[in-house]
Amino acid sequence: MFNEPKIRKRQIRAPLSKDLRSKYRKRTASLRKGDTVTVTRGDYKGHEGKVASIDTSEMRITIEGVNTKKMDGTTIPVKISPSKVMITKLNLSDKKRKNSFKGD
Repeated sequence: MFNEPKIRKRQIRAPLSKDLRSKYRKRTASLRKGDTVTVTRGDYKGHEGKVASIDTSEMRITIEGVNTKKMDGTTIPVKISPSKVMITKLNLSDKKRKNSFKGD
């Protein structure tokens, strides 16, 4: 039941920043590729970047600019829990999503 991708996609949500919260009168939003987020907790606290990918099977996201170095010197993106980020800018290129965030 909970392994369906559409259900897991709805569960990958993050809180909105205070200005977005007052503008759209919503507290949280589903994360989408292209949203700009800030890491609020953990080792990467304070880092900001766009959501590069969303992994629904692991319930994790990757953010541009948040990388770690492997022993051989190559860099790989760090997978972060959506509960540890805050959305600072929404990607409203999709009409459906834009309609759901109509400002009052």
